[in-house]
Amino acid sequence: MKNDNLRIIVSGGGTGGHIFPAISIANAIKEQHPDAEILFVGALGRMEMQRVPAAGYRIIGLPVAGFDRRHLLKNISVLVKLFRSQRMAKKIIRDFKPHAAVGVGGYASGPTLKMAGQMGIPTLIQEQNSYAGVTNKLLARNAKKICVAYEGMERFFDKDKIILTGNPVRQSLLDGKVSKDEAVRSFGLDPKKKTILVVGGSLGARTINNCVMQNLNKIRQSGVQFIWQTGKIYIEEAKAAVKESGEMPMLHTTDFISDMAAAYSAADLVISRAGAGSISEFCLLGKPVILVPSPNVAEDHQTKNALALVNREAALYIKDSEAGEKLIDTAIRTVKEPDTLKKLSTNITKLAFKDSANVIANEVCKLALKYKENHGH
Repeated sequence: MKNDNLRIIVSGGGTGGHIFPAISIANAIKEQHPDAEILFVGALGRMEMQRVPAAGYRIIGLPVAGFDRRHLLKNISVLVKLFRSQRMAKKIIRDFKPHAAVGVGGYASGPTLKMAGQMGIPTLIQEQNSYAGVTNKLLARNAKKICVAYEGMERFFDKDKIILTGNPVRQSLLDGKVSKDEAVRSFGLDPKKKTILVVGGSLGARTINNCVMQNLNKIRQSGVQFIWQTGKIYIEEAKAAVKESGEMPMLHTTDFISDMAAAYSAADLVISRAGAGSISEFCLLGKPVILVPSPNVAEDHQTKNALALVNREAALYIKDSEAGEKLIDTAIRTVKEPDTLKKLSTNITKLAFKDSANVIANEVCKLALKYKENHGH
């Protein structure tokens, strides 16, 4: 009978950093309870509306939007959308009758988790960053459990609700069986040379891309090779700059890397933004990394994420405003220092959480089973 299955809502999204963990948690719930019914609730028009169905799950989109901190008048329409989203979320919860709801952060999770809490459905929130987001701080009051990735989060949340779980990462990264030599060759590069991987998140990062474009001559003469993921917004500009610079066999330029396991395997050093999901991947894979936090994120949380690693000598950090003059030089120098790479790799590995998705899924299922037992449906 349909009603005997666990029913769980997973809500959140807006960026790859929120969607990948949400899907990992859903997959882990399915592994523990194969009959569980999972419904995603996201933001209309955002990345999750494609990625979630591609992973095999049903999703409903809400018209919710993020607050515009720069243009306050625009927030009138944001409030209207929020009100409509809350009404829709209430109807979704009534129709689906979940036993628990999970929020993975981002404004998309706000209306659903708020309504679930008000309607007596147990909620669990996952806070990925070392500095709690506004949505999660508001939702924490009604949440039964709060899964976090960094120590010291009791300054934002009730200590008794916190579980230190780490952030779930893409399973495919851990299943990679490709050798380093094979991985390097798959990008058309030389296995004998040191390789630096440059990534700016799923959309790319203007500052990091500019650093590469402005230092093509330095890269050519460095004796080091680069895999450069530009993001789709910047690919034409990047290709034009490379073409103008002449033959560059030591530089593999692409807008998107579908096989990140191979890219990580090939890399001796990574240059990246400091998103929580990316950092969790570097920890699990033991990758030496130079972090260039994005200055365009709420509460400057990427800088706080980066410093949490730097304080343990587990990463190098360069400010966005200083990247132009320092980043490429630092990267080329560092990748030629085996002792530095080894120290960074050893220290970042110590911060890894091996089984985050399963631990979080287990907490969600416990909440759902208890609710089901008490309510008899």
